[in-house]
Amino acid sequence: MTRTSPPWAAMARMTGRRALLAVPVLLAVTFGVFAVAAASPFDPVRAYAGDAGLTASQANLDQLRHNLGVDQPLIGRWWHWLTAALTGDLGDSATLRAPVTQVIGERLGWSVLLCALAFVLAVVVGTALGVAAARRRGGLLDRAVTSVAYTLEAAPPFWLGLLAVWLFALKLGVLPAGGLTDTGTDLATPGQIARHVTLPALVLALSQLPWFVLYVRQGVGDALEEDPVRGARARGLRERTVLLHHALRSGLLPVLTLIGSRVPELITGALLVETVFSWPGIAAATVEAATAVDFPLLAALTVLATAAVLAGNLLSDLLYGLADPRVGFDG
Repeated sequence: MTRTSPPWAAMARMTGRRALLAVPVLLAVTFGVFAVAAASPFDPVRAYAGDAGLTASQANLDQLRHNLGVDQPLIGRWWHWLTAALTGDLGDSATLRAPVTQVIGERLGWSVLLCALAFVLAVVVGTALGVAAARRRGGLLDRAVTSVAYTLEAAPPFWLGLLAVWLFALKLGVLPAGGLTDTGTDLATPGQIARHVTLPALVLALSQLPWFVLYVRQGVGDALEEDPVRGARARGLRERTVLLHHALRSGLLPVLTLIGSRVPELITGALLVETVFSWPGIAAATVEAATAVDFPLLAALTVLATAAVLAGNLLSDLLYGLADPRVGFDG
C-alpha cells in the first residue's frame, strides 16, 4: 500500500505563483494611494506645520513643500518612494516625526497580538456554537444562537466597544477601559497586558463571531443529512463520534474559505476597536496618516494591509487543499 506524502511541493508552487501575482497588485495599490493622496483637498504641508503654517510666509511653505518632497509630480513622488522602499527605506512620517519603519515596528506587534487573540477566539467559540446549533436545527438552542449571531452581525464594532467599556469598566469595574498599562505607570508587565487586552480582544472577536457560527451551523447541518453520515449512524456509531469525526470534518470545509475573506473585516474592525480602547496599535497611525496625507506612512500601511489580505487568502486556499485533496493546489 502506497502512503501518500504531504503535497509540500505543490503547496510551494502555489505559494510562489501567488507571490509573483502579488507584485503587480502591490504596485497598483501603492500607486493608487499616491494618486488618491495627490487628489485629496488636504494639504500635507499645512498639516505638518500645524498652527505655525497659518502665519508662515509662502516662501517658507514652498521650502517646506520641497523638503517633504510633495512638490514633485505624482509619478516622480511614487517612484522615489518605491525605489527607496525596495532598499528598506520607507521614508519618514511627517505627522509622527519618525521613520516609517520605526512607527510600524513599535505598533505592529500590538495589533498582531490583538487580531490573533480575537481571531482564534472567534474561530473556536464560533465553531462550538455552530456545531451545537446544527445538531438540532430549528430547536430552541439553534434559534437562540442564530438570533444572537444575526444581532451581532448587524452591530458595528465601535458600538460593541463603547458598550463593553460602559458595562465592564464603568459599571462593573472588572476590566480597564483602555490603554496598555495601568494609570500612573509606563511599565508593561505581562499581567497588565493580559488585563488590558482582554476587553478589546473580546469585542473584536464578537464582531467576527457571527460569520463562523452561521457558516459552521450551515455546513455541519448539511453534512448531517449526507449519505456518508447517515451510513455512520446506521453502523451504530455514537452520536458524538458521528458529529465530530464525520459531520464536522465535512462541514468545516466552507469555513476554511471564510478565513481569507474575513481578514479585511478583521483589519477594519481592529482599527475601530483600537481607537475605542486606545490600544497602541497601528490604528492611530493609520488615522493620522490618512487625515494628514502622510504619503510614506499611508503607502506603507496600505501595502501592509494588502499583504495581510493576500496572505489570508493564500492561507485559506492552502488549508482547503490540505483538507480536501480533490481541490488540489492549482490556484
